[in-house]
Amino acid sequence: MVVSPVRRCSRTACGRPAVATLTYVYADSTAVLGPLATYAEPHCYDLCSEHSERLTAPRGWEVVRLPVDAGTARPGGDDLEALADAVREAARTPRPRPTSEPRGRSAAPVEVGRRGHLRVLRSPDP
Repeated sequence: MVVSPVRRCSRTACGRPAVATLTYVYADSTAVLGPLATYAEPHCYDLCSEHSERLTAPRGWEVVRLPVDAGTARPGGDDLEALADAVREAARTPRPRPTSEPRGRSAAPVEVGRRGHLRVLRSPDP
């Protein structure tokens, strides 16, 4: 089975690519239609442009339409380069090591026995 990386419209028999995500806020009787969510959520519905334009809410409900800006959907090359530079810099910076042991207990707990995935640990003697 081949899985497409493009998310499709949630409406039955519609195979067009999704461009917006519909979320119902039951407590407020509101249907929120906004930009395509980063991840597919179980109680959200991805809609194509046609179905998102024709969306109506149940009687007594309000529809909130958030602007869908196609320009901000994907990070630009400069953003990705800045992120990569920040990761490289963080990897290069040495972390300071503690010069003295923490006060109180000076050793880690000692493993006394093991059974399957369970372990018995004894606190080290002070």
